[in-house]
Amino acid sequence: MAPFASSLSQAERKAVSDYLGTSDSDSAPVPEAFCSDRRVAVNDSSRFVWNGWSPSAGNMRYQRAAAAGLSVEQVRDLKLQWAFGFDHDQASFSQPAVFDGQVFVGSDSGVVYALRAGNGCIQWTFAARGPIRTAILVAARSSGHAVLFGDQMAWFYAVNAETGQLLWSRKVDDHAAARITGSPVIHEGAVFVPVASFEEQLSMRREYECCTFRGSVAALRVQDGAVIWKSYLISETPGRILTTRDGPPVWGPSGAGVWSAPTVDPGRGVLYVGTGNNYTPPVTRASDAVVALNMKTGAIVWTRQVTPGDVFSGCGTCVDEGGRGPDYDFASSAVLVSLGGGRDILIAGQKSGIVYGLDPDRQGAVVWQARIAQGSSHGGVQFGMASDGQNVYAPIADGAFARVEDADGTRRAALEPNGGGGLAALRVRDGTLVWRAAPAGACAGTPRCSPAQLAAATVIPGVVFSGAMDGHIRAYSAADGTVLWDFNTLGEYVTANGVAARGGALNGNGPVVAGGMVFVNSGYNHFNSITGNVLLAFRPDAKADSTHTAR
Repeated sequence: MAPFASSLSQAERKAVSDYLGTSDSDSAPVPEAFCSDRRVAVNDSSRFVWNGWSPSAGNMRYQRAAAAGLSVEQVRDLKLQWAFGFDHDQASFSQPAVFDGQVFVGSDSGVVYALRAGNGCIQWTFAARGPIRTAILVAARSSGHAVLFGDQMAWFYAVNAETGQLLWSRKVDDHAAARITGSPVIHEGAVFVPVASFEEQLSMRREYECCTFRGSVAALRVQDGAVIWKSYLISETPGRILTTRDGPPVWGPSGAGVWSAPTVDPGRGVLYVGTGNNYTPPVTRASDAVVALNMKTGAIVWTRQVTPGDVFSGCGTCVDEGGRGPDYDFASSAVLVSLGGGRDILIAGQKSGIVYGLDPDRQGAVVWQARIAQGSSHGGVQFGMASDGQNVYAPIADGAFARVEDADGTRRAALEPNGGGGLAALRVRDGTLVWRAAPAGACAGTPRCSPAQLAAATVIPGVVFSGAMDGHIRAYSAADGTVLWDFNTLGEYVTANGVAARGGALNGNGPVVAGGMVFVNSGYNHFNSITGNVLLAFRPDAKADSTHTAR
């Protein structure tokens, strides 16, 4: 629906949704879903914490043993503790933040919840303007704490962590197609917000004037939301470049959206972001690149482009002049790893199927590169790698599409049940392949299923967690890639809040591990994949699972 609603105001969108929707009023959680004690406590000295995209520096998505509270043997014995349903949603992909026994999580309907980690009861709720895909980030303020997140309408919010009341909100980009998908990060009182868009989809409409969006990063003051700086990855303002034979004018340059969480490098004073393709000509140096920005000013320090000339959008005639590009975004956050002796390496995975090791002290010069997948517009590395400092673990997407016909005769593109998937471990120093786990192949007889692994990975000592589009969350041995634990999230759940919930494809943000628990979002509604609306909480000492009806 996004292409059709792009030109509507917020009031018009609500009027359309009210007309097309059910007659039911907005459903609030039932009283039984709330905790008897609704007090929320965020302790800065909490022991078991996962906050934002990554609990460790450099976006490594590595949780240390003390904070994880899980051994390899305990991972083998993980069982479902509770399930939480997101009412009427078709997807579940906002990564939670955890502070000891406190959980904050967003939803596809735009509601943010404060939950008790032990049983999933609700402490407070907050309604944003649009769907939430970002990880939740909690930051200290002069008084109390703020829960920070962005929505799919390019609004960014700070909510009081203790009460759920709005502190401030700010629209970070006025383009009609702008969205915040990449998670925010903080440093020294500033929160850095990446901005992407769905203008590629809008350009499929013949009457749409493609394209005018430019990817950017905004730095906001945590205390009050004031804009410190905003930096566009394409410096030129889009202008009219041609008129198609039987369509609207074409604008450019455009694109280079930032789909992932920026990576903070305090020692060098820079912020690293990966960018997507250009939508229309002329081509720019900012597309399909890793870019370093000055954290204080937003100025571009250096740009390392690895796929020049990648112009791709839904408007085929808009890009025919220069040839259609391969759509090889950097949709995954760069991972900064220390090599010792004051040397670091910046590791970036691309949809091309290539993982790059870059030197941050030589303007991102390529130190090594390793092909782990065939790559495609839906292939390679998608949403996130993880590293324990020795290896980097890269989930492999490479999802394949085929044209299928529904029972009513409708033809559509659907994920194939035999294409993609797997997990590769590379040595951080030189990119050598340490091991490769084959796709698990659990799609037999399951409609809209794919073994592709697009979701971000998470690593604790000895274990790598990775979810797949087949609905399975798996724990792999970090030593050799063997599967230690496998849970099929597909099926129906009895939930802590009494909402009807089902598990689906795992995509986007990855699992969260803290305090002996593993939190997994299940459900994804793009690519004709398996929808779902549930947050699952696992622990090794939970009672045997009696709330899950397997699909």
